[in-house]
Amino acid sequence: MYHLGLDIGSSSIKIALVDASTGKSIGVVTEPETEMSMQAVKNGWAEQSPEDWWGYVCSGIKRLCNEYHINATGITGIGISYQMHGLVLIDKDGVPLRKSIIWCDSRAVEIGEKAYEEIGPEVCDTHLLNSPANFTASKLKWVKENEPEVYAKIYKIMLPGDYIAYKFSGVVNTTVSGLSEGILWDFKHDAVAQLLLDHYGLEKELIPDIVDTFSVQSNVNEKGSTESGIKLGTPILYRAGDQPNNALTLNVFKPGEVAATGGTSGVVYAVTDNLSVKESSRVNNFAHVNYTPGQPARIGKLLCINGAGIQYRWLLNNLNVASYDEMNTLANEVPIGSDGIALIPFGNGAERMLKNQDIGTRIVNLNLNNHGKGHLCRAALEGIAFSFVYGMEIMKSDGIKVNVMRAGNDNLFRSEIFSSTVATLIGYDIEIYNTTGAIGAARAANLHKGDFEAYGKAILENDYVTTFSPKTDKTGYEKAYAAWKNELELILNNK
Repeated sequence: MYHLGLDIGSSSIKIALVDASTGKSIGVVTEPETEMSMQAVKNGWAEQSPEDWWGYVCSGIKRLCNEYHINATGITGIGISYQMHGLVLIDKDGVPLRKSIIWCDSRAVEIGEKAYEEIGPEVCDTHLLNSPANFTASKLKWVKENEPEVYAKIYKIMLPGDYIAYKFSGVVNTTVSGLSEGILWDFKHDAVAQLLLDHYGLEKELIPDIVDTFSVQSNVNEKGSTESGIKLGTPILYRAGDQPNNALTLNVFKPGEVAATGGTSGVVYAVTDNLSVKESSRVNNFAHVNYTPGQPARIGKLLCINGAGIQYRWLLNNLNVASYDEMNTLANEVPIGSDGIALIPFGNGAERMLKNQDIGTRIVNLNLNNHGKGHLCRAALEGIAFSFVYGMEIMKSDGIKVNVMRAGNDNLFRSEIFSSTVATLIGYDIEIYNTTGAIGAARAANLHKGDFEAYGKAILENDYVTTFSPKTDKTGYEKAYAAWKNELELILNNK
């Protein structure tokens, strides 16, 4: 028997199969094989067709079963991860009324900022744990103001994962974690955020019914079975946004546990039981996958670093080196601190953790007589690592405590320089696991049984790669970080 995991991204859909009893990965495919397109009618807009997502889900399931010689009737449960903050609107027949306004669309920024000031920062921070910002509720307000003929036909609003679950089952529902990522959940009242609905003039009837994150949320119906190939009646057992799901994939559920990713951008996602918010302009706060109303809080604090892997990739493309391995070898020939070079890696647009300032990439103290490729490679790895540490300092000021960081086995965390620098400066182990969000979603289909210990055991047995522990002698790392941080603060203070 198998569990199916879906990861509905904005560039691709990943589809995974795992053994239902052991959690062992059977196979993963990506649809389409080239990157999915986004429509940008105006600058700052980003839209995708929900029907396209479903089409790729169906073709991906068929391809996965063919490639790994699996009969789809052996799939006994489905888990879904999806791109966060998107807005899908359907009419009474379940037909999308327009393309989805996805996570990176910025048209609703001003609406959210205005709401934050009008409702009041204290009310927003204590009830919503966030500014309404550019999240799903603000996007819906934009539709009401700018497309009233569309708004008038809305039966229900959905997040991207809700739509895929609906296409399988014909049932419309959502989760508390999902509503919180849309800033549609009131943590103080443990209910739908009526205060924001009232402020925006949105009807509560547009919000779908709420189901538990780990539960029989719905079952595949005849239409869903015909289109996807999944057996009639197969349960959908789990659903979550991609960042909470990444944390789940790395077995991050308890206060003190932190998940990190180091792709094009970097993400630090820390679980806390603390509802206090001090940094809502720089850190997002969502109900984690194991948040249960009326129980001790499980909040995921999310900090995004735009200038991360993209900085290292830029060097790869422009230094005339063959691979990341060659870059890491060159960097290892240079001492801690890169002989005085400080690289500020924020060249991928405005940084929310820097209060939305766009300071670009800076290479400071470059000596044209003494410094070469290796120095730049090490300075980049250290600069990106320092940006993670800087972000962790912001999160600690916002109330998180750290016991362990767990990360995926991506390019940055495979680097001993990068991972050891972060581990040494935060003072905790970094555990590396080789897994994906689609595999995590597939395994999570077992969590409706409540056995989190067995889930963690499956991750440890199948995915564990290595652990980077803090170095005993921190002096060089602390000196280099202090110098880097001083350069950053000089830039910020002169903006």
